[in-house]
Amino acid sequence: MKKKILRAMALAGVLLTANLSQAMAAPIPLRGIIEGFYGTPWSQADRLDMMRFCHQEGLNAYIYAPKDDPYHRAKWREPYPQEKLAELRTLINEAHKQQVRFIFAVSPGLDISFWGECGDKDRLAMQEKLTAMYELGVRDFAIFFDDIENKDAKGQAAFLNWLEDNFVKSHADIAPLITVPTEYFREDMTEKKQIKPYTNDFSTELDKDILVLYTGEKVVPDGLKDEDYQKANDIYGRKLGLWWNYPVSDYLEAKLALGPIEKLPHRKTLPAIFYNPMKYAELSKISLTTGAKYARHPHSYRSQRAWKQSIKKGYGNLASDMTRFADHSQHMKVSWAEIGPEDGKKLRSLADAYWQARKDGNKRKINKAQNKLKSELQQLDISLKKLLASLPPEKLDQCRPQLEQLRRIVRADLLGLDLLAGEQDNAVKFDQARVEVKKHEQEAIISEKSAYALLTEIETALH
Repeated sequence: MKKKILRAMALAGVLLTANLSQAMAAPIPLRGIIEGFYGTPWSQADRLDMMRFCHQEGLNAYIYAPKDDPYHRAKWREPYPQEKLAELRTLINEAHKQQVRFIFAVSPGLDISFWGECGDKDRLAMQEKLTAMYELGVRDFAIFFDDIENKDAKGQAAFLNWLEDNFVKSHADIAPLITVPTEYFREDMTEKKQIKPYTNDFSTELDKDILVLYTGEKVVPDGLKDEDYQKANDIYGRKLGLWWNYPVSDYLEAKLALGPIEKLPHRKTLPAIFYNPMKYAELSKISLTTGAKYARHPHSYRSQRAWKQSIKKGYGNLASDMTRFADHSQHMKVSWAEIGPEDGKKLRSLADAYWQARKDGNKRKINKAQNKLKSELQQLDISLKKLLASLPPEKLDQCRPQLEQLRRIVRADLLGLDLLAGEQDNAVKFDQARVEVKKHEQEAIISEKSAYALLTEIETALH
């Protein structure tokens, strides 16, 4: 009898562990892509291809919100022309075919009215806009108030609540609205440890059924910790969805964001996550594939492993070459934004070892460190050459300037290292290489921490 009890207890323990593991491995319910960047929107072909990509990678939602679509933002009251409606119908049908929720978004905040007769007219105008999309087959809608000056929180909330009551709930098959507030990152929601008036009013007045998206601690933050995510939830009194600004590059277009999604919550489960991509749809897939893996398995996700698998899947025989290139174009940084893994860590480490050996003055160590550094640069040069010769046109067209510029820098590095080793015959070639690098600096940004930094250091050492 005792053995039977122990066996039953052990079985119960196994089942409990299995159930807990299953719960821990549960995917984020709403997971997808938001076409929400500034600049040239994706083409129809890009969008159709991205629907298929979402299905293949287990993403189940696509938010249509291109900032430079005039009928999404500046001319939101105006109906789409028939030609554009036909394109949208095709997209919606493809989304249904691929089992992807097509979420139609409008950003009316530039000139919307919330109160009085003008407010009534704008409510009806929005209802008419969304109804036209409903008739095309859309069942998910979003209203965004990001990047605007009008911080009428009560007006925004009242407008959204009215739409929820009079449009969404009047149809049995429409999901609750999705929105983005004007204070859409946590550091902007508080001041001196107090919730700011806008966020307080918007969060308390807004219908609890409406899903709120935010971007984390900043507009473009270097990761989001579980405890910081919880602080944002506490502010809003609900679980927030995440609009993640990687690999989007509209604030630094000459650089490519080719790294993995990383540093996201792994203990807390988000209700929704949307990745904002680059205007380069094909190259965005490197990061988006890793993001899809995170969204499906947030508690066991490993960013570097997912990144290597993504490149292998997308680039086949060129995977090792693309990995070398992408390794030098991951980290995005400007005064107000920083995100993505460090660029060229291996090359940076070899360069540091080389400079340290020169400082120490041991000739044998200098030669050894230089040979390792040159070998890494030569391998990178070979990979860049292969990519320029063999990448499919649809991918090469999106990264040719960066490939060519990185190759110019690498070849200048090699010439400079030879000069430092005493090979004076390369002096003219090195000067010419430096001129070529400078000539193309504005059209293709390469990280200042790896190959480009090495070139600057060589120039300093030579002079």
